[in-house]
Amino acid sequence: MTQPVPISEDDVDPQQQELRYELATLSFRLLDAEKAAAGVLPWVGDPAARGRLLGCWQTENGPLGRLLVLRGFTGDAELAHERMRARSSSQPFGADEHLTDLTMQSFAPFPFVPQVRTGRFGPVYEIRDYHLRPGGLPATIAGWRQALPARHRIDPLTVVMYALDGPDRITQIWPFHSLDERVGIRRDLYASGLWPPPGGPEQILDATSIIAWPTEFSPLT
Repeated sequence: MTQPVPISEDDVDPQQQELRYELATLSFRLLDAEKAAAGVLPWVGDPAARGRLLGCWQTENGPLGRLLVLRGFTGDAELAHERMRARSSSQPFGADEHLTDLTMQSFAPFPFVPQVRTGRFGPVYEIRDYHLRPGGLPATIAGWRQALPARHRIDPLTVVMYALDGPDRITQIWPFHSLDERVGIRRDLYASGLWPPPGGPEQILDATSIIAWPTEFSPLT
């Protein structure tokens, strides 16, 4: 297993100021999963492409018939290039007629978390999305800054990031060895008082959770 990068309360990576992430959601008919996924790797590896593929997952719980594609970019220009490339294509992500819908969301990481490190951490991944009340992001980041280092030592985080467009929201990705491990870790964290972050729940208007499995070509497995 790849070892997680430690998180310290004082960690601030100057490169985080430029780092951007995109989480693309590809929708497809339930029987078309393999066909929809077949074009992703050629799409992100095309000579005209920018950024780096970090993870690709197929949903197992939550909305079904979805692929989630996480990519990292060194700045807004790279992300904008890829957004325009997809918008200008008649076959974005190479999914051809198997793609029934496409959503691309832009994010910046919390300033104190390490860059996403690929490797074998799963194979169960949870993608949680919190819709925050207006103005709730600063308090959310402050609470996570205080609480995340202790949790990360027990339950390593893949990434937590805030939306650059749309309503105030954060998205977090957590790997687990199994669904049973996820339930046990979360139960113990709440019982010990290590989680949730102080002041965090008060900022959440709505929350969703998706359980997903990595595709064969996902750099995060």
